[in-house]
Amino acid sequence: MDIHQQIADFLSQGPWAVAGASSDREKYGNKVLRAYLQRGLEVYAVNPRASEVEGVPSFPDVASLPAGVQGLSIVTPPKVTEELVEAAARKGIRKLWMQPGAESARAVERAGEFGLSVICGGPCVLVKLGFRE
Repeated sequence: MDIHQQIADFLSQGPWAVAGASSDREKYGNKVLRAYLQRGLEVYAVNPRASEVEGVPSFPDVASLPAGVQGLSIVTPPKVTEELVEAAARKGIRKLWMQPGAESARAVERAGEFGLSVICGGPCVLVKLGFRE
């Protein structure tokens, strides 16, 4: 599957979650969350220090997300991303989109070992969803 097909597949079915969602509107974790919201997509935030971000429920970790989340956008430091890959696999989330700067070779390798679909090293979800400030 090429990158365009992977992106189409990732966006084809939600809901989604954003790990690294931030209440700070200047941070990419907030912008990624808002990109989903601007498109009217069902999305949850993952932030251990907030009960909601941009008016949507926030969960302290991936394990706490509601059942049925299909895709996880990751906007975290690479070491945290590696932990999130493990958590997503345990939760049954099969599609990951590591935003630029969040990926690591180890995270990608582990995702492959779990049979997860991974988008990384390519376009940002902000571009693909047409985010506007």
